[in-house]
Amino acid sequence: MYPFDKLDKFPDKAALVMAGSGRATSYAQLDRSSNRFAQLLRHLGLGHDAAIALLMENRSEFFTVCWGAQRSGLFYTPVATHLATAEIAYIINDCGARAFVTSAEQADNTADLPGLCPDVQAWFVCGGELPGYRSLEGELDDMPDHPVDDELEGCEMLYSSGTTGYPKGIRNPLPDRSVGAISPMAAALAVAYGADENTVYLSPAPLYHSAPLRFNMALQRLGATCVVMEKFDARSAVRLLGQHGVTMSQWVPTHFSRMLQLPKQLREKADLSSHRLALHAAAPCPVSVKEQMIDWWGPILTEFYSATEGNGATQISSEEWLTHKGSVGRELGCRVHVVDDEGEELAAGEIGTVYFEGGRSFEYHNAPEKTADSVDARGWSTVGDIGYLDEEGYLYLTDRKADMIISGGVNIYPQETENCLLEHPSVADAAVFGLPDSDFGEQVKAVVEAIDPLAAGGQLADELMAWCRDKISPLKCPRSIDFVDHLPRTEAGKLRKHLLKARYDQEPSGPASGPGQST
Repeated sequence: MYPFDKLDKFPDKAALVMAGSGRATSYAQLDRSSNRFAQLLRHLGLGHDAAIALLMENRSEFFTVCWGAQRSGLFYTPVATHLATAEIAYIINDCGARAFVTSAEQADNTADLPGLCPDVQAWFVCGGELPGYRSLEGELDDMPDHPVDDELEGCEMLYSSGTTGYPKGIRNPLPDRSVGAISPMAAALAVAYGADENTVYLSPAPLYHSAPLRFNMALQRLGATCVVMEKFDARSAVRLLGQHGVTMSQWVPTHFSRMLQLPKQLREKADLSSHRLALHAAAPCPVSVKEQMIDWWGPILTEFYSATEGNGATQISSEEWLTHKGSVGRELGCRVHVVDDEGEELAAGEIGTVYFEGGRSFEYHNAPEKTADSVDARGWSTVGDIGYLDEEGYLYLTDRKADMIISGGVNIYPQETENCLLEHPSVADAAVFGLPDSDFGEQVKAVVEAIDPLAAGGQLADELMAWCRDKISPLKCPRSIDFVDHLPRTEAGKLRKHLLKARYDQEPSGPASGPGQST
């Protein structure tokens, strides 16, 4: 099954609608444009196993490039738009890209790339001009719009979020199937969620992220219509559900928090009549946020936990979650294990490192030592998440191993403190991490984004610390709280804690040593 093998059935049906502009791309149009891009790749001498990279905001050309590479047997690497030029160049060089595609809107971060990536032989820009780049639109106009003679399935090569430094490339072998065969993910969406040509899917997150990219392309294989937001906006997202008759959507917890901040009257008037399934993932969802979303939308939320590496997954429905609040679900197509630092499996309720057994194998590109570190002697693999299983096999995540704070010899998981802060009605977002401490090794530091910026200050900080002391162990409570206008999250909702911590690396006390400081 392939989005272009049934064009006689629905050639004029929208494969894609860009939500902001309303611009629709039919399946026939996507077929022609992706064929032209595949032909361009062959014209450049790029055959099976070659690699390209792209960096652009959510726009229709994103699918032209990805489908063109997918149907011509290439690896394609979408690059996050929030990265700096040096980070972008690192990914381009590391993945071995021979061609690079961007948009004029990304000129600030891409103008200098040709001088930093000597192995790239062709640079393309769409939506405008950029010195040193060739017009993608002009090049495609010169290409034939029929398939290349040697069509073969390609594969995305994605990079981890890079929230703790340079990201790691996850490279899997090219699929051993010809173009037109159903993909495992498309088959899974059809079976698990009933996805088909009648599905209307709302995608509010950036396409460079693994879940939006994979879900959109898998659903297009099934003939669905994908409504893609250029950029998330809470008010627009709620309106789009009714405007397009959305049946399936996918979110991150930050989206939920922003929508819950909308006026109550607007939320009550939202047209949710067609909305049957709301998937969410990417980051743990605070219990209070998910409770409010289920109250508003009904029990249509399904949460899944996985990673870009694709080595395992869990899933939980709304009904299950209401009796296992805070869980990310039970194992899905794999086995979940929680082990201690010596590799011994832990009993229910005991916190350790989460490993998957029986999931897809993966390797970190150009980093065999990191690949080896992620797999134990039994072949179980981990991405470094920390959590525990309950007696019924439901998994609860407590944090990332790299983010754990050790204070006075006690392991502290920042996520618990963050969740506590997020339950306070004055907190829009929160980040917790460790700072050096001469007595305890590390101390707990919180940085908060207040719902009302005018309330950010010493009084609110004191109130938040008292709030935490009433709800969690004193060891887990922040020693001090600073305020910022916006926390550094990616568009996919991932918190970039290393950027926050870097502000405090200059001096042991950081830029603001006392409670209630605003930075």
